[in-house]
Amino acid sequence: MQWRSIVVGLVVLRLSVSCVLWLAFGLGPNVSWGFNFHLGFNLHKLDLLFREEKDADPRGSSWSQRIQSPKHEETATTCPTVGRGSRAGSYLSFFDGNKDEYVRRYSSFPDTLRVKMKDMARDMFYFGYDNYMKYAFPEDELNPIDCEGRGPDVLNPSNININDVLGNYSLTLIDTLDTLLVLGNVTEFQRAVKLVIDTVSFDKDSTVQVFEANIRILGSLISAHILLTDPKHPFGKVGFEGYDNELLHLAHDLAVRLLPAFENTSTGIPYPRVNLKTGVPADSVNETCTAGAGSLLVEFGILSRLIGDSTFEWVARRAVRALWSLRSNQTGLLGNVVNIQTGQWVGKQSGLGAGMDSFYEYLLKSYILFGEKEDYRMFQAAYESIQNHLRRGRESCNEGEGDPPLYVNVNMFSGEIVNTWIDSLQAFFPGLQVLNGDVDNAICLHAFYYAIWKRFGALPERYNWQLQAPDVLFYPLRPELVESTYLLYQLFDEDNPLHKSDNKYIFTTEGHVVPIDKRFREKQWNDFFPCEEGALAEREPHSPPAPTNISNCDRIPEERRYTLPLKSVYMRQIDHMVGLF
Repeated sequence: MQWRSIVVGLVVLRLSVSCVLWLAFGLGPNVSWGFNFHLGFNLHKLDLLFREEKDADPRGSSWSQRIQSPKHEETATTCPTVGRGSRAGSYLSFFDGNKDEYVRRYSSFPDTLRVKMKDMARDMFYFGYDNYMKYAFPEDELNPIDCEGRGPDVLNPSNININDVLGNYSLTLIDTLDTLLVLGNVTEFQRAVKLVIDTVSFDKDSTVQVFEANIRILGSLISAHILLTDPKHPFGKVGFEGYDNELLHLAHDLAVRLLPAFENTSTGIPYPRVNLKTGVPADSVNETCTAGAGSLLVEFGILSRLIGDSTFEWVARRAVRALWSLRSNQTGLLGNVVNIQTGQWVGKQSGLGAGMDSFYEYLLKSYILFGEKEDYRMFQAAYESIQNHLRRGRESCNEGEGDPPLYVNVNMFSGEIVNTWIDSLQAFFPGLQVLNGDVDNAICLHAFYYAIWKRFGALPERYNWQLQAPDVLFYPLRPELVESTYLLYQLFDEDNPLHKSDNKYIFTTEGHVVPIDKRFREKQWNDFFPCEEGALAEREPHSPPAPTNISNCDRIPEERRYTLPLKSVYMRQIDHMVGLF
């Protein structure tokens, strides 16, 4: 009977181990650590199962356990890396190859599917564009409910959701000019350009937001002009007889009308709104967001270098410097709302989303375009502060244990978490990380936003990662996740001139295409603020030298270029993290 007891004991042991593995690897009910943040699969459990050192700390690097800790040294991981030779590593190998659903689902992008989705994207564009031209032009946009055009809400000037953007200047037509070329429709592009030249004027009694007019109108006019006059003709011979730089003249005219926003401010940070005919309104507020004031440098800088007038780059760069000088001495972070007269922070939240996103974006993109080392030094210092104080989770995206990386909203002075939501604008950050060469972190963060997309079919305007539910229940067709996806994977349309041209291109924050052109690295004036630039260098003596080439694709090992960019075990973990299963 003794042997039967042994057999029964072994069977019970086997069943017990199976149950533990079932729960440990997320195949059973979700497990919560509090904060209602359900992670059914956590590599910390692997550590508990396979750890050989009995006296090791079992807490891992779970940021949900130390979620309110602001100190950088506590956010750094202390967990060992899961090696190929370890028992944990051998378990992870179970997810490799054809056995794993993630490999089957995501390891290839068939040409037939690629063509089908490209055609769908094209059809969606023309559905919007054709109906705008049929029912709304020359108004700013199409009201899809009433199927008619609309411009500023003149009866309700306080309706800034509409009036900040719509200026009675055929916004949609201007905003789509470069898109027509990317889609290869030269004929419609030329017709649209002629319509803009013949019908658009900025001599309007419209009060618009400086930021919105800059990224939507000024950026598109500059982009279309550059593509139209490019001697390399990457999109074919798109020029037409009689074009005399009218788009550039319109851009210059608009920029001049935006300049009063930079006058009469004690800090050099611009007013948020300006009337295109009369200047800054008498009742204008003295508060603006960091992104709104600090995301003008790309468009204003290109305009200055195209026309040889330093004024526009000068005011935009002065605003960036002013904001930069107000960052916290403790954390290096900036807030999200500032008083333009006193320089006091009205909003002390620091994050990657609304009110701050494109400030960081334009520090790096300005360096890529203009080659100004100052821009890169500021970006690197800002990126280091972001990594130190906003980032939670394990140290490595694609290795080790602990929770997936996540960037949270914190107090700019203390680094303490101020809420438990992120917004859809933050989805731009993986793309920026790609441009900075931090591809591993980009892959992991992109997978997080993609998981949210998979769950809801779109990115909620705000998503509460603690409750695994949207806080704000709408999706205004934001492009940030699309740009990050493109920069990570590209070539959805491999034959597009955008990819085959000798030029390299970069997107503005509104998605307008501009080439990385040597003309933009040349200027016809002396450096700005030479004394202040020296002071900046003294304050940040340890900044790394600015690279001559931002592209760092070689950092990805050869063996990983033909497999899933994120190991399926971590993809499963992220899917659990957002409540997919």
